[in-house]
Amino acid sequence: MLAPKKIILAYSGGLDTSIILKWLQIEYGCEVVTFTADLGQGEELEPARAKAELMGASSIYIEDLREEFVRDFVFPMFRANALYEGLYLLGTSIARPLISKRLVEIAAIEGADAISHGATGKGNDQVRFELAAYALNPDIKVIAPWREWDLSSRTKLIDFAEKNQIPIAKDKRGEAPFSVDANLLHTSSEGKVLEDPAMEAPEYVYQRTVNPEDAPNTPEYIEVSFDAGDPVSINGSVMSPATILTELNTLGGKHGIGRLDLVEGRFVGMKSRGIYETPGGTLLLEAHRAIESITLDRGAAHLKDELMPKYAELIYNGFWFSPEREMLQAMIDKSQEHVTGTVRLEALQRLRAHRGPLV
Repeated sequence: MLAPKKIILAYSGGLDTSIILKWLQIEYGCEVVTFTADLGQGEELEPARAKAELMGASSIYIEDLREEFVRDFVFPMFRANALYEGLYLLGTSIARPLISKRLVEIAAIEGADAISHGATGKGNDQVRFELAAYALNPDIKVIAPWREWDLSSRTKLIDFAEKNQIPIAKDKRGEAPFSVDANLLHTSSEGKVLEDPAMEAPEYVYQRTVNPEDAPNTPEYIEVSFDAGDPVSINGSVMSPATILTELNTLGGKHGIGRLDLVEGRFVGMKSRGIYETPGGTLLLEAHRAIESITLDRGAAHLKDELMPKYAELIYNGFWFSPEREMLQAMIDKSQEHVTGTVRLEALQRLRAHRGPLV
């Protein structure tokens, strides 16, 4: 295949993707455009712009995609009550198709013929990024540096950074105790201190939820109203999709709701232990199932539950843009036509749903 003439890089501004930016420039001798997505990860993104400019990116895209993320990806998934392996709310999985979609769209805007990502060769994300990109543009070239370069250790990465004058934060010279992926739906922590599933996760790993032992001892009641399967208001206040999820994260987090310690079976053939925090998503799932218990016909509800594991597996494995996921989505969306009403949740170091009035 011919060498690319321009590459769009999914860029976080961190050390690894900064190294990738420079490596692409050296290896392929072409322009590299950076794309940084705000999916609600809670980090300041403007430093990524400054670093991309310093590194010689030919163009820089920084976009707030929080509303699109929740409206077009998270909410459709929650209409299905999707849980991977019965527990995982798919926080990382559901973010990847949106990032890939924008990479491909920016490639078309910029006249680029390649995209690049920073996923390693042993994880699920490489598959998710690439399947989504090829589904949207079969002719796009995907460059995965972690599968190509010889920077196989932290020492080699640091040496490359120093040789190419890439700024290195002091806390990045040693290996981090665990890695984190975050967006508006969840945080995911894995690796290093978390690799032994027999060892309890240290409390410092948790970022969005208080320790349930330290949560308030009095219950808080939260009313979530739905229209055709999607939440539209909290406690009577109509809000945008991203604002609803943000508010539910706050409410769930302060009650210690939404923690999950899971050893999951990865698509690439290994098992991995992850610590997940999905406070708002846990509240939303409980509320949605509660309103469905009143508004769904028994046969429709049972059929949804039978098909949900397949739907969740498709998302986990990176098949968001596949015909089979879209077929299942059409069925799920049909089931939601009358899923409208209000649910009252009781949050007290646990969750309990009370079915409210229908509208």
